[in-house]
Amino acid sequence: MASERRCPRSFAGCATAKIERVAAEDKPSFTLTQRLVLAVVPRIVWALFSIIGRTWRFEVIAEDGVTPVPCGVLSPPEIFCFWHQCVLPCTVYFRYSRAVILISQSFDGELITRILKLFDFDAVRGSSSRGAREGLLGLAHVIDTGRTAIFTADGPRGPIYQTKMGPIKLAQITGAPIGAFHLEPEHAWVMRSWDRFLVPKPFTRICVSWVRATRVPVDLAPGQFEMKREELNAAIERARKRALDYFRKPLA
Repeated sequence: MASERRCPRSFAGCATAKIERVAAEDKPSFTLTQRLVLAVVPRIVWALFSIIGRTWRFEVIAEDGVTPVPCGVLSPPEIFCFWHQCVLPCTVYFRYSRAVILISQSFDGELITRILKLFDFDAVRGSSSRGAREGLLGLAHVIDTGRTAIFTADGPRGPIYQTKMGPIKLAQITGAPIGAFHLEPEHAWVMRSWDRFLVPKPFTRICVSWVRATRVPVDLAPGQFEMKREELNAAIERARKRALDYFRKPLA
């Protein structure tokens, strides 16, 4: 928390940038069917999970020395990472946090962005394959202005439970710690998708498992980035295992 945070000279213009406009120049175009989906589906999803989410019961656990962020409060200017399968319960848990999430520039990313905006999140568009620099610029600005930057660490296409390098690069740029956690529903529908996407059932309990933050020195040598990525990966997996243990579920 006390680490020095700074924005490099190459990001000098970020202080005046508007978050929602930080995106690559090659914005995707959508078909008529996709535009209709984008116009209708987000409000249906928002209405549905605004109701169902009120029935979920969040139960927080944390490793020794970790101070979790409670549901319904502003989150700190840090980097948060979790697996892509947790997006739905995270959306409800952090809906009042003013956090900003990195989302890909694909059609699926556009759909998720519109849903999250209805839950009072902002989004920075970019991914490891498209708009990577713009995404990091936007998230550096997010932290610089005192808000939380969120990565779905294995998104948008996986492989599952394997974090990308983006959070490490952002932590090295800003000096912000990377908080890792996992949200595991006791009862959920598991989608047949690459990420085994979790849809918590109504009235279920959800374990919010926090583990110790990963810290990245601003002078990290290029040859040490992979080591830090593996450290972060192990932290998120540790959070997932603790959540599964909480409900006595096997590690899958």
